[in-house]
Amino acid sequence: MDGQRGNLNMKNNADKRAVVKFLSKKKVEKRIWGEEILLALIPKVLSLKILKMKKGSKGNLQYHHKKNECGYILSGKLKFTYQVKTGTLRSKILSKGDCFHIPPGAIHQEHAVTACQIIEASTPHFNDRVRVEKVFNLPELKGLKSTKKNEVILK
Repeated sequence: MDGQRGNLNMKNNADKRAVVKFLSKKKVEKRIWGEEILLALIPKVLSLKILKMKKGSKGNLQYHHKKNECGYILSGKLKFTYQVKTGTLRSKILSKGDCFHIPPGAIHQEHAVTACQIIEASTPHFNDRVRVEKVFNLPELKGLKSTKKNEVILK
């Protein structure tokens, strides 16, 4: 197959065709809960990451103004805390093969029961977070600060 050309009458439009790109992974910012590796960034469309969470670590209780994300558990057990329609918080244990979707505005927190690896696909809003520990009378964890909606950057 290497080096073969198709006969799709596209030879004249070669300069207008999209081409496949092979990407290099990059570490994002340092995280207190582990490591965040950017696998792909399609500007203004999608970011694809691997999150490596250390056993016992957790992210902040938060929501996003604009970020729309989903995840797939590659390995480990994750305690996923989320707000239900009544306003209360619930938790669910997720493990290898489980998926989740976090739409903008949904309050959530991830807590690694064991070391975890998660694939995250989301809109590329890299600084979009509103911390809400105080709203639920929970101790505020260390970590990244909240951002205002007008501060959110779409990469």
